[in-house]
Amino acid sequence: MTTSDFDAYIAGLPRVLAAAAALFRDAEGNVLLVEPNYREGWGLPGGTVESDDGESPRQGARRETAEEIGLDVELGRLLAVDWAQGPGRPPLVAYLYDGGVLGDGDLDAIRLQEEELLSWRLVPRAELSAFLPGVLGRRVVAALDVLEREGVGAAELENGHRVG
Repeated sequence: MTTSDFDAYIAGLPRVLAAAAALFRDAEGNVLLVEPNYREGWGLPGGTVESDDGESPRQGARRETAEEIGLDVELGRLLAVDWAQGPGRPPLVAYLYDGGVLGDGDLDAIRLQEEELLSWRLVPRAELSAFLPGVLGRRVVAALDVLEREGVGAAELENGHRVG
């Protein structure tokens, strides 16, 4: 196969997007959510992985967390990988990492990226579905389940539902 044949082959492959986020909690187990200004609803600190620049999902989650909420912390283990596909858009592989437990000093240090975020809040697990309906909510709950069972590997998900 020539270089041009290989390039044509690569160009013809399906497009898959990658995103990465961090799951932060406080000492009571409440989850840190952010409210973006560019769409309805709430989310986690994170965003698109800039793979064209050679960025890994872990690096992307850390960069996005630092940009969005001003916390540049080394992320913990991978909690969930989710293949999410909706009508009219390319599939998304979403990585969710353990951001750890934030103390009062960490919470006081949060500085929102005003170009993208309106606010942040801590939400108890029992109320997550009201803030994170659908795929993202299921992904976060699956990640919390992984955290509760120490030593269990990451959750493999498709559209927020466990597989395997």
